Amino acid sequence: MDKDLIDVSDENIEIINEGLVEIQVPVFDKVSSKAPVFYNSKMELNRDISILALQTFQKEINREINICDVFGGSGVRALRYKKEIDSVGEVTANDISPLAIEYILANALTNELDIEIHQKEANILLREHRGEFDVIDIDPFGTPSYFVDSVGYSLKKDSLLCITATDTSALCGTYIEPCIRKYNAKSYKSEYCHENGIRILAGFVALTLAKYKKHIEIKLSHSSLHYMRLYIKVNKGSAATDKSLNENMGHIAHCKKCLYRQSFRGLSTFIFEKCPICEEKLAIAGPLWIGKIQNHDFIAKMIENCQDKKHLNTEKQIFKLLKLCLEEANAPITFYDIHVICKNLKISAPKLENVLDNLKKKGFIAIKTHFNPIGIKTDAGIENVKLIVKSSS
Repeated sequence: MDKDLIDVSDENIEIINEGLVEIQVPVFDKVSSKAPVFYNSKMELNRDISILALQTFQKEINREINICDVFGGSGVRALRYKKEIDSVGEVTANDISPLAIEYILANALTNELDIEIHQKEANILLREHRGEFDVIDIDPFGTPSYFVDSVGYSLKKDSLLCITATDTSALCGTYIEPCIRKYNAKSYKSEYCHENGIRILAGFVALTLAKYKKHIEIKLSHSSLHYMRLYIKVNKGSAATDKSLNENMGHIAHCKKCLYRQSFRGLSTFIFEKCPICEEKLAIAGPLWIGKIQNHDFIAKMIENCQDKKHLNTEKQIFKLLKLCLEEANAPITFYDIHVICKNLKISAPKLENVLDNLKKKGFIAIKTHFNPIGIKTDAGIENVKLIVKSSS
């Protein structure tokens, strides 16, 4: 296909520089699934973080990596992977849209990059290329749930899954039925619903891959803007998979009256119906992943690798986000929103730093979270948190 099929002088085409590549994209008024070729400038942070995560993974496994961008769009992600990651082998860009394929090809030629290009339905592509990719990137418009089974079939041992979900209203509990339908889990809308959403998505991936005797280790997760993103290392073995599910799957119970919450380990386990503090009926979210959703060592190495990637336009945002995720790595599950607690207590909100300091003085863990600028992750129970919030006013 000739690159001249796309006329770069056309006023309906925009030239964009991102990372180390230059791409052409059609001009459109609104970012949506109806855009002629999908490109979202607000996802540059997502792509910059992906560069760091994949480079860190490549160094960790110490071999050349083959990458598949399943939803290629303009090709920007695949081209950046090829251009900006050291020791990268074959990079594959796929999209079902014929126009997207034209743009991917034209952009590859413009940047003088050799990548594999396919025009196939995502599930078919993954099943036809079983075991060929070290990294699979699933970044669809909406839910990724339709493709996770094929990911489980396709990914080999010691590989990386990068997965994005933009259907946050379902994962966060605004729409409960769609979450049950798509992720086989019940969501609940709470102050920490974005963390719950990530845990529901992770749990769905873990259970789906388990049928292929594959288990997961979450290297990094974050909730930013309108999406959730996870970087998941995949390994194989029936015994290890059983052990992982037993240790990391469970439910979270929440009391909307007094804000008590507790996690319960196990897919099938006893969960008491009433709050042990106020006896209000508890809301249950799950099944979901109650294990770690951040890996301290991996994120620390990502921060180190950022020093070598000076071309990243979102460097300041990356550092801010990764440092918060690093601190969260060994933090307790869920978090408390200071404003929600103060509304419950009917008092004015104290300074966040005062609450953090007073929790630490009492011997509790107390750290900020990337999920919420006024959120605190702590091992203190709700009654202690309320007492400390009151004393911090």
